[in-house]
Amino acid sequence: MTDSITQIISMPEGKTLEFKRDISSPKNILKTLVAFANTAGGRLIIGVEDESREVLGVSDPLDEEERICNLIADSIKPRLVPNVELISFENKTLLIVEVYPSGSRPHCLKSEGPADGIYVRLGSTNRKADMELIAELKRSVTGTSFDEQALPDKTVDDLDFEAAATCFERHRKLMKEELESLRIVVKYQGHLVPTVGGILLFGKGRELIFPDAWIQCGRFIGKDKADIFDHIDIHDHLPVAVKKVMEFLKKHAMRGADFSELRRKDIWSIPMTILREAVVNAVVHADYSQRGAPIRIAFFDDRIEIENPGILLPGMTVEDMLQGVSKIRNHVIARVFRELDLIEQWGSGVRRMFKEAEALGLPRPEIIEIGMRVRFIVYLAESIAVKTTDSVTDEAGLRPKSRPELRPKSQLAAKVLILLMKNDAGKAELASGVGHRTVSGELKKQIKNLLELDYIEMTIPDKPRSSKQKYRLTAKGKDFLAKEGH
Repeated sequence: MTDSITQIISMPEGKTLEFKRDISSPKNILKTLVAFANTAGGRLIIGVEDESREVLGVSDPLDEEERICNLIADSIKPRLVPNVELISFENKTLLIVEVYPSGSRPHCLKSEGPADGIYVRLGSTNRKADMELIAELKRSVTGTSFDEQALPDKTVDDLDFEAAATCFERHRKLMKEELESLRIVVKYQGHLVPTVGGILLFGKGRELIFPDAWIQCGRFIGKDKADIFDHIDIHDHLPVAVKKVMEFLKKHAMRGADFSELRRKDIWSIPMTILREAVVNAVVHADYSQRGAPIRIAFFDDRIEIENPGILLPGMTVEDMLQGVSKIRNHVIARVFRELDLIEQWGSGVRRMFKEAEALGLPRPEIIEIGMRVRFIVYLAESIAVKTTDSVTDEAGLRPKSRPELRPKSQLAAKVLILLMKNDAGKAELASGVGHRTVSGELKKQIKNLLELDYIEMTIPDKPRSSKQKYRLTAKGKDFLAKEGH
């Protein structure tokens, strides 16, 4: 055990590991244990300084062991039964609390209750779960997925069957009777109604129900998001959206040709196979119950980042993914993508992408949880610099348009920026400030545009739909106003 403890102490704190010097702050310890149980399990090592990693030990091991056990029993519900043990190391005693992913989740702190006391583990921090995430934790225990749920207020007519049939035509003729076996529709009180997955895939009014079920693509100048060169918002049905993303990436890549075989073979400056797999993975594993942000594809000079809403499913870690462990978040979407050959083999996608990167001599890709999102980073073999001009082409590549980062798109947007010079403000305050009686759709649109252009930012970014949400100027927004003489 000594060797393994030595190894553990040398590891950084993360999703499944935390160090505490003592039990002087029991609430923080209990939050960590609740978060471990609700997410992917983990170890809490008591008796080690978390920054210096100095081994201090616990002063009264048996008393401390009893105290931590009593705290867990009295403060967490449903009842949590971790493995608590004392380990001798360097002539000192450490108290180790090991928590396993719980089948009784979500657990909460009794003092805060089930609405406010549920925590999950994000990186090395504990984050309070919102309503959508709490629902996700509950579904993960029952084995049901969000996209399998019935939408009883919708009918089969709310599905675009022609669009579905078009997606399937290269594989077979899709019959309406197959919609039920694909779980695109289910029986509800004797009638067929669409599932969440059915609407996400082929719904006629998908964004009225799921306003964030779209994909945002951007080509940035350089290696950060300071300047955007080109962008496109993709609102097509999900199988078609994957194709549109790849077209956008190809538009900003360089293409060569290989004539070593009888037929010409295109050689791209970006790893198309890896990127296609990553985009499909993001669409299939996005948490569409989360509101506030779409799937995002960011193309930089040296890398491409594919980011989807939703943390990893409970019980999953990045290490699990690299080992080929797979849990499907959206069963209906995954099934349809499998039928369309967009998914080749269950559970092999991540390992295949890493092997492909190694075979191509690319830097090792990265998977990170950032906020309430998962980001997959694909590094390029060589940087691809943007040839900047005063204009870029629109999404169809037909006509020039002014670069979107240069200025706000309307007088309304400019008024919003000027208002935010004085104080941070929410949507209702901004509406009043610009002379609107209510928060209009146009105001919402301009706020969204300003967020995308990085002129403003949310004051509570982790909870974009919070009733207390406000907006403030970024450094870029302040610079713009200064240049305009405000």
